Amino acid sequence: MTAWTPQSWREKPISQVPQYPDVARLASVEAQLAKFPPLVFAGEARELKAQLADVARGEAFLLQGGDCAESFAEHGADHIRDFFRVFLQMAIVLTHGASKPVVKVGRIAGQFAKPRSADTETVGEMTLPSYRGDIVNDIAFTAEARVPDPERLLLAYRQSAATLNLLRAFASGGYANLARVHEWTMGFMKESTAYPRFEALAHKIDDAITFMGALGLTPENTPALRQTHFYTSHEALLLGYEEALTRRDSITNDWYATSGHMLWIGDRTRQPDAAHVEYFSGIRNPIGIKCGPSLSGEELLRLLDRLNPQDEPGRITLIGRFGADKIADYLPRLIETVQRAGRTVVWCSDPMHGNTIKASTGFKTRPFDRVLSEVRSFFQVHREMGTYAGGIHIEMTGDDVTECVGGGVAAITEAALQDRYHTYCDPRLNASQSLELAFLVAEEIRAQRPARSARAAV
Repeated sequence: MTAWTPQSWREKPISQVPQYPDVARLASVEAQLAKFPPLVFAGEARELKAQLADVARGEAFLLQGGDCAESFAEHGADHIRDFFRVFLQMAIVLTHGASKPVVKVGRIAGQFAKPRSADTETVGEMTLPSYRGDIVNDIAFTAEARVPDPERLLLAYRQSAATLNLLRAFASGGYANLARVHEWTMGFMKESTAYPRFEALAHKIDDAITFMGALGLTPENTPALRQTHFYTSHEALLLGYEEALTRRDSITNDWYATSGHMLWIGDRTRQPDAAHVEYFSGIRNPIGIKCGPSLSGEELLRLLDRLNPQDEPGRITLIGRFGADKIADYLPRLIETVQRAGRTVVWCSDPMHGNTIKASTGFKTRPFDRVLSEVRSFFQVHREMGTYAGGIHIEMTGDDVTECVGGGVAAITEAALQDRYHTYCDPRLNASQSLELAFLVAEEIRAQRPARSARAAV
């Protein structure tokens, strides 16, 4: 094998690549990006990897979520704040339920590119290139809008930088202060079935903070009460963009992707001998692998050997996306494969992608009850096999959208999908549905605690 370099992926077969008509301009933009400052830093990626190692040991829980695909049009402070606010609510519910730290990783500040099942899209008698995310082309169904444009790489970088700047301010500037937990609930969520439970939890936190204050521990003198660690992640599809933002760490001399703290390989690009796996094999960030029904145990072992030959804890997160009706058949096989090989991974559930349907009204949607069903099955399988269900990975927003049917403030019907269907790609859980899911997950975490404790005692 030849030595790895940030550009060695270019010698491998590749899929999910847009066809840029101006290749020279693309190369020029990538060269420009290579001179830009990193978006995240190697030390931050190492911190996240250490926290994911805790998850792999069953000592923490991973919450990963955010937009299906970020858009240039929705980039605003309120949109980012509302997402962060719901994310904090979910994290505090999970922390209380798990009685252990929650590792917070957003699908944000880089989640612009989307894989497609087909290279073209047909509406009526017109066929055009598929929309591949705002970093590539525009969602408008016109020939001009669908042309891949290299300038969009620069726009995506600048939006990611601005988003990261705001997220860091929210995480460390007082917005995450536990004394403000009541302020995290948006008005429209107060009719949610999950709201009374969250308010009860918030009152418990108030009592705990009052008690700790009496002992001299306050948000002012205890940073853990007023700030949090928040990391970013995205699917690394455009390897030219990733290559341009790959930098050698001055401390360890290792290569890191500086476009996000954690990157993942999608279900369509995880071929062991192809370009995406080649790129991921050389960066030292923590990485995710989407695992669907088509992934065999043999292929999974090849991926683990290729991407984590030293079996470094926290390096690999396996993100299962099977569907509520398939997870019980496919997840145990992968768990058995990993167990027999003695490998260390984080097991995470993506209950969104395998449960996508087309509603009778024509909208792509996800039934909330099927999402909940896959999460329950995920925990049940791990309980039965004596392994640790370590995280969830969801597409969500802090906005009051109507994209997934069922759950939330009121059960969203197929007829109601058109009311506030705003996604650029796949349907997302709204704020109320996300919080409702968090309470279910908290209950499942509590249910797996006694079983693990009993085995440890034996």
